[in-house]
Amino acid sequence: MSTITRIIRSFSTSVSKSIYDDLYQERNLKRMVHKFKHFSSSHLFRKQTNVYTDTVRRLASAKKYKWVEEILEDQKQYPDITHEGFAARLITLYGKAAMFDHAYKVFDEMPERKCQQTVMSFNAVLGACVNAKKFDKVDGIFKEVSKRINVVPDVVSYNTVIKALCETGAFEDAGLVFEEIGKKGLRADLITFNTLLNGFYGNGRFVDGEKFWEKMTDAGVSPDVRSYNARLVGLVSEKKVDEAVELFNELCSKNIKPDVFSYNAIISGFCNDGDLQEAKKWYAKLVESDAAPNKTTFATLISFACEVSDFDWAVELFKQAFERKCLLDVNVLQLVVDGLVKESRTEEAKELVEIGSSNKFRRYNLTINE
Repeated sequence: MSTITRIIRSFSTSVSKSIYDDLYQERNLKRMVHKFKHFSSSHLFRKQTNVYTDTVRRLASAKKYKWVEEILEDQKQYPDITHEGFAARLITLYGKAAMFDHAYKVFDEMPERKCQQTVMSFNAVLGACVNAKKFDKVDGIFKEVSKRINVVPDVVSYNTVIKALCETGAFEDAGLVFEEIGKKGLRADLITFNTLLNGFYGNGRFVDGEKFWEKMTDAGVSPDVRSYNARLVGLVSEKKVDEAVELFNELCSKNIKPDVFSYNAIISGFCNDGDLQEAKKWYAKLVESDAAPNKTTFATLISFACEVSDFDWAVELFKQAFERKCLLDVNVLQLVVDGLVKESRTEEAKELVEIGSSNKFRRYNLTINE
């Protein structure tokens, strides 16, 4: 790489970061939209995929769908819209904003813009459909669009259909699509298996989950932490906590780092078994690990601690949740307050109410019911 090229790249990176910081720090969403459209006139800005994703996420989270439409429709004036990758990005962004009709319109308009439609944009449409939770439309679009534009679906296409079918509970159909992958001369990948494992194990279909775990092994596809987490959930749902612990240890022995979901599965299993000591032990392991407790961890443990009347630990967990900025359901936190009042520990209950009401991230309306 020449010195001039390095200087240009360094300058471009610096400018991109400055623009990103400007948009990220802008709290007024209307001004952010104005700035985004202004910055879009730069071809270097239009290459910043992460900036587009973050901006659309912020607007969609605030339910400002008209402004999502405003910034994405504005992109159609630029020559990039004739490139399939750019059009696919707009399709994906509309999908993430749950605006599937707009996503499909971008796809439909591609031929009139002399923009090629290949499996890339086809997959973007399928993905947008799933992201917008229009699961019932995916199979129809898969069949109709692939035939209309004469595109050959790849494994990503099939994975998306499997995801949609699992989301709607059509597990037999998901299994048939899996078989279709092989018939088309394609090879199921880790995403294929993880989607199926999460679908089956997570919906009480343990036996089917085990079949696909075996198929994954037979196919020579190595499981990752998501695969193990799905099976951990399955084992726990079958009340096979000891086997889940063995699987957790197997995961670690293969140098796969467990995450918070791995620990949560084991913790949930011991809570379901009413084993307070093991639940505490695994929570301690989680805190000591590279992972960190999340909303699910605290909701599970606080509810369990209150159920077994260990209010000292419930109070400790309550405070730790706030220290870690975990936004819990108010009903979970109210369990601790009500439990303390029942135990005639009203002053401690008042202290928790004060903590909840003074939290700057979310103020909880906890009450003392004496």
